[in-house]
This record gives sequence, structure tokens and C-alpha cells, in this order.
Amino acid sequence: MYSLALDFAAEVYRLSERFPDHERFGLTNQMRRAAVSVSLNIAEGRGRGTDREFIRFLMISRGSLFEVVSASQIAHRLNYLDAESLNILRQQARTLSAKLMTLIKRLGPVPSS
Repeated sequence: MYSLALDFAAEVYRLSERFPDHERFGLTNQMRRAAVSVSLNIAEGRGRGTDREFIRFLMISRGSLFEVVSASQIAHRLNYLDAESLNILRQQARTLSAKLMTLIKRLGPVPSS
């Protein structure tokens, strides 16, 4: 799953290279930060030492994943991202989200905030 998160971030970087220069500090930056956040939160949560903390960070990772999907839909509507690229990101996100939820359920109940 961690490896998939790294692949996802690399794909977001690759696809966002085509975005206009004026989006460098806007949508491009936001998508990239959210995509990197997926793997970083998996790693940080794993390093926390408790299942409860790991679950919390996995949920944050999932939120970042949804953020990338939303940003990619905006990029598509602005014609920065073609339909095929959007579908690739959506599929990768679906796969990652399913794996995150499987692990979360295996670790125990989701902690309340």
C-alpha cells in the first residue's frame, strides 16, 4: 500500500507538470502536497507505535487522497487534465482508498475525534 501511495504521488507530479505556469503556486502545488501527504501520513502513522494512532494517520491519508481526486476534477474542468489522465488518477485513488480502509478495519475501530 505504501508503494502504491508513492506511485500515486509520482503520477500526480508527472501529470501536473503539464499545468500552466500560473498554477504553479495554486492547483499544482495543492495537488502535489496532498498526493505526497498520502504516503507521508502512512509512514508517520506506522511510526507512532499504536494501532489507534496508525488508524488516525491512515484516515488523514485517505482524506488527502480525496483532496487529490477533487483537485484533479477541477483540473479536468479547466482543461489542464485530459479525461484519460483523470480516470487513471481516480482508479489509483479507488485502489488506494480500498486498501487503506481494509487496513483500518483490520486494525480496529476508527477512533472518534
